[in-house]
Amino acid sequence: MVHHLGLTQADVTEGSRGIWERLDYDWSNPNRVVLTTTDSNVWGGASRHTYTFRRRRDGRTDIDVVVVREGKNLKGWILGLVLGTIGRSVLEKAFENSVQAIETRNDVSSLLDRVAV
Repeated sequence: MVHHLGLTQADVTEGSRGIWERLDYDWSNPNRVVLTTTDSNVWGGASRHTYTFRRRRDGRTDIDVVVVREGKNLKGWILGLVLGTIGRSVLEKAFENSVQAIETRNDVSSLLDRVAV
């Protein structure tokens, strides 16, 4: 649920399966997007996601992702432990698949733009 959407910031509640968090999205820096947890039923403290972008000379972009998860209760602590260990590779693969899908979509769009000219 989007509570607020601005030019460089959004306030959003996300979640599923009984786990939710309210996040402050900040993309005011074109090289970094920070999602800060402002409320959650499992996450607290300094929980956040930071995506840092480094543009390469070949036109691609490297993305560095740092996720900090501080459980605020037993459920959050256990979930953080699972996500930080055995769930880590699953999350990394899902992120890589998302990036690859975006790259494929952009490559197809670029190709269609060139064909339409």
